Amino acid sequence: MSERDEFGAFLVGFIVGGMTGAVVALLMAPQSGEETRALIRDKSIELRDRAQHTAEETIARAEKAATDARARADELAHDLRERGRGVIDAARKARKGGEETPAA
Repeated sequence: MSERDEFGAFLVGFIVGGMTGAVVALLMAPQSGEETRALIRDKSIELRDRAQHTAEETIARAEKAATDARARADELAHDLRERGRGVIDAARKARKGGEETPAA
C-alpha cells in the first residue's frame, strides 16, 4: 500500500504543480492574447502527454505486480498441495502400521 500512497501523493503534487505553473505563467507573461492561448494549448498538450505517460507507467507496474502475485500464488498452491500429499501419505503409513495382520 505504501507505493500506492506515494504514487497518489506524487500525482497530486504533479497536478497541483502543473496548475500553479500555468497560472503563474499566465499572470507573468508579457504576450498577447493569441500568444497566451497558444502557450496554454502547448502546455496543456505537454501536461496531457505527461499524464498519459505516467498512467501508462502505472498500468505497466500494476500488470507486473499482478503477474508476480499470480506466480507467487501458484507457487504457494503447489507447495500446499505437496505438503498435503505428504500429510496424507504419512497418515496412510501410520494407519497401515497400526493395523494388525490377519492370522494365517
